[in-house]
Parts: sequence; structure tokens; C-alpha cells
Amino acid sequence: MYVISNIYFITAIACIGGALFGFDISSMSAIIGTDAYNQYFGPNIPSDTQGGITAAMPGGSFVGALCSGWLSDKLGRKYTIQIGAIIWCIGSIIICASQNIGMLVAGRFINGFSVGICSAQVPVYITEIARADIRGRLVGCQQWAITWGIMIMFYISFGCSYLKGTSSFRIPWGLQMVPAIILFFGLFFLPESPRWLARQDRWEESENVIALMHGGGDRTSPYVAQEIQDIRALVEFERSNADATFLELFKPKMIMRTHIGLFTQIWSQLTGMNVMMYYITYVFAMAGLTGNTLLVSSSIQYVINVAMTFPALVYMDRFGRRPTLLIGSTLMMTWLFANAGLLASYGHAAPPGGIDGVAAASWEVGGHASKAVIACSYLFVASYAVTWGPVSWAYPPELFPLRLRGRAVAICTSANWIFNFALGYFVPPAFENIKWKVYIVFGVFCAAMTIHVFFLFPETAGKSLEEIEEMFEEKTPAWRTHVSKEIRPVHLGKSGGEFSEKPVTEHSDSAV
Repeated sequence: MYVISNIYFITAIACIGGALFGFDISSMSAIIGTDAYNQYFGPNIPSDTQGGITAAMPGGSFVGALCSGWLSDKLGRKYTIQIGAIIWCIGSIIICASQNIGMLVAGRFINGFSVGICSAQVPVYITEIARADIRGRLVGCQQWAITWGIMIMFYISFGCSYLKGTSSFRIPWGLQMVPAIILFFGLFFLPESPRWLARQDRWEESENVIALMHGGGDRTSPYVAQEIQDIRALVEFERSNADATFLELFKPKMIMRTHIGLFTQIWSQLTGMNVMMYYITYVFAMAGLTGNTLLVSSSIQYVINVAMTFPALVYMDRFGRRPTLLIGSTLMMTWLFANAGLLASYGHAAPPGGIDGVAAASWEVGGHASKAVIACSYLFVASYAVTWGPVSWAYPPELFPLRLRGRAVAICTSANWIFNFALGYFVPPAFENIKWKVYIVFGVFCAAMTIHVFFLFPETAGKSLEEIEEMFEEKTPAWRTHVSKEIRPVHLGKSGGEFSEKPVTEHSDSAV
């Protein structure tokens, strides 16, 4: 028996799965610069070794995301996320008890497996229970939860850094289990996705969930009847065409959607945002900050990340996915090239071995240029948080039909994590070897993604999932698509798989 029907409360619980990723980011970024960590696992951990430790989590996330599609289709969205919560607790125990780098890497890989599951299936779950007019902001809450996890864990780690010995990092690593425990038990009180239930021919349960969430518990509501009719038509249409397989995602009729979903996640990594998240202490050390000033200044970007994600959740469904992505990539490109220019013009190579023995901190800049580098870094984070951060999670689940959505989003999310893995490993040696030119690399990526989005990424905001299906069937050019101001459910014909539309006469802000 479900006791929670409020969509915002349901989203808040489900998005704790996103907070797990945020906790992991800060549990590493806030600790790698502390003496206790470097003395216990070091001394002077080589940049490639630290890159491997950091990359273990996204490496596990890649595997977890790939597995999550199969699990989600078999067990349901809700129970798959619960499995992810259990795995997170196991990984956190291993990390907390780590005696050497090998054990730390193993624990982070297991944690990553959990993050891969949750990051792929939480957006799917929310997409399938949310109304079209608020779907973007609800799925975008996944990113907001990530930013909260980053900020909370950073300050926990910062506070624990004053403790002596290994407790300064073991306590934060152990506290990572708390949100996973809340997530696991909280999900017992949430409904399963009505669309997944329909795919399992559990129609009565599906109708009950829709009535509970969007019909005030009234199964005779015209809206509930309309929604069930739309879902039934879509399920029957999909079953008459093909079974869900990974291979189908790469067939001619689906390849464009797969390509867009994959690159949404790939580009979100190639913006360079996680360089700021994982290695911000290295960046600010190169800008001349030290000690507590370094940690506190680093934490400001996490506060910015949280604060600037919220406006995106409010306006994203009105403003649209395309404009948000285009403006974001353009702004980030500007700040990245600005930082490269500042470091190249006013900086110089650090002493051999790097600043304070950290080889990745291989460049120094001082004076007003140092303040400008810090300012551009903050502006970069703000630009990402209000654009690509939430949209990169909301966009892919909207692209795919029901029968493929779980596996499709799993593949897209796995692309995110394999690039996260590569960048986590690549960045420390890159800072050591090509120094400030790292910013040019990511600036060029931002320029490329701006062009890519303009020509190939269609608008999905405000459209029902069935209406999006029609848009792809008609092959509408991306630059001619716009935010849908009126929600009009699309009905699938009984013969030939043709699409037809019938306006909603009541509750026009229907679920999708």
C-alpha cells in the first residue's frame, strides 16, 4: 500500500540516488589534499595513481549503468534503485575500512556500480511518473541532488579534516551510507512506474498508480481513463513491432535518438565540469591558495552549483532544452578560453614536482590574474549548473519509446561514466604535462558541442512522450522544433502504426 502520492515528495526520495554520486565526488575532492590521506596512502601519491583512484568510481558506474537496463526491465524501476542502494552500502564499508590503495580502488569501483544503476534508472522512473509540463524540472532534480550531495559531503569532510589520524577520512567515507539507507527504505513507500506495470500487463496496478498521483485517487476520472488509453495504445503498438533489445537502438529507425542521447551524456562530461569537481583543489592551488583558504574557496563553487541549479529547474520546461544547452556551452567555452589565456599570459611553471609536492599542480599564477582565474572558475560552474547539469539528465529519457527506455537510458548513462572514467584518469597527468592547455582542450569541446546541438538536437520540452515519438517519426529538423505550449496526447492508430492526435478536453496538463 503506497502512502506517498505527492510527485515532488516522490522525486525528493528517488533523487537521493543522485546525491550518492555527489557524496562520492566530495569524499575524494575534499580529502585528496589532506596530510592524513597523503601520508596513509602515500607519501606523495603519483598523479597517474591518484587518477586511477578517482577513476575507479566512474569505471564501476559504466558497468553498473550497462547492467541497470536489464535489471530495470526485469525487476522494475523501483526495486532496481533499491539494489543500487544496497550495493552502495557494501562499497562504502570497504572504502571506510581501506588499508591500502587496492582496497580503496575496489570499494570505489563497487560504489561506482551503485551510482551507475541509480543515475541511469532514477531519471527513467521520474520520467514515467511525471506530467509533461513539469517533467523536465523533476528529472532535473537528479542534478540538484548531486549538487547537494557534493556540498554536504565537502563540508563534512572539511570538518573532519581537523581530526587526527585516519578518522579524518574514514568518518566521511562511513557517513556515505546514510543517504543510501534512507533511499532504500524510502522507496518502499513509493509507487512503481505505471508504464513499467503496464508493460508487465499489471493494468489494474498501473491504473491505481495514475489515479493515486494524478487523479486524486479517483479511477473514474476522465484524465485517468485518457492516460490509461494512451499507455495501452502505445504498449500494443510496441509489442506488434519489436521486442526490446540493445541491438534495436542501433537500427536505422532508432540510431538518431541513440546518437543524440549518447552525445548528451558525452558532451556533459567533455564540458570539463568534473575537472572542477574532482580536482578543484589542484586548480586553486595553482592560483596561489593554500591551507584552509584553499578548502573554503573550493567549497564556494559547490554552493554556487546548488544555488544555480534551482533556477534551471524552474524555467527549463518553459525555456526549452535546446536554448538551455546552446547558451550553456557558449558560456562555458568563454570561461575556459579566458582561463587558458590568463594562465598562459600571467603564469609560469611551478617548481619541479609541483606545488607542495603535488605533480598535477604544475603551474602558478598570482596577483590579479589569480583572482580572475578563480572568478572564471566560479562563472564556469554557474554556467554548467543552470544549463547542462540538469538538462543532460532530463533529456535522454524523453527521446526513447517505452519498450526501449530502460535499456536506452542505461546505454546513454554508461557513455557518461566511461568518459567520466577517462577524464578522472586523464586530468592529473594532463595538468602535469600540458599544464594550462588543458583548458583549451575543454574549450574546443564546448565549441564543438554548440554546433552539434544546434543542428541535431530537437526540442522535447512540453511534449508528451507519445508526441515526441511522432516528432522523430516525421524526421522534423532539429532547428525547426520548439517548446510545446499545449499538451496534446498522441494516439497510435490500430492499423499500420499510424499516428493521430486527439486534443485533451480536460486536464490538458496531463501526465506523459
